[in-house]
Amino acid sequence: MDSRAAIRQSIETADMIADAYLGDLEDSELFIRPVDGANHAAWQLGHLICSEHSLINGVRPGSMPDLPEGFLDKYSKETASIDDPAQFHTKDEYMRLRKEQRAGTLKVLDTLTDEDLDAPAPEKFRAHFPTVGSIMVLQGMHTTMHAGQWAVLRRKLGKPVTI
Repeated sequence: MDSRAAIRQSIETADMIADAYLGDLEDSELFIRPVDGANHAAWQLGHLICSEHSLINGVRPGSMPDLPEGFLDKYSKETASIDDPAQFHTKDEYMRLRKEQRAGTLKVLDTLTDEDLDAPAPEKFRAHFPTVGSIMVLQGMHTTMHAGQWAVLRRKLGKPVTI
């Protein structure tokens, strides 16, 4: 298995976990905070979509599918405390946008050489993610980190174990 295949597998595994945890959640359940101070799943989904869009466009400018007008502005640190569902999107919208962005990421991944993966990341990301490869690896890891939070939400809601 080469590095691109390993990165792809980690991303696809993260997506399988996320889909399992999100699959039976209702729109209203996306706004339940598992503990005080935690971000709700609706904000987290928007944040993941925005993060992936920005990071991969940083690696390959213009490579990612467009997001709806104003989407990037809705998922900042300043909006994380908002609980009004009218200020956010539906689960179906998040799932569609997540799949569109992920397809864009995988398309970029398929074009990267080993040299590309070893290349320095865009300057604004380098403090945490020094190479293009580390940005690509982050896509699966970031999703999995938030999926862990959704597992706690599922427990709070009394949902069955899915994986």
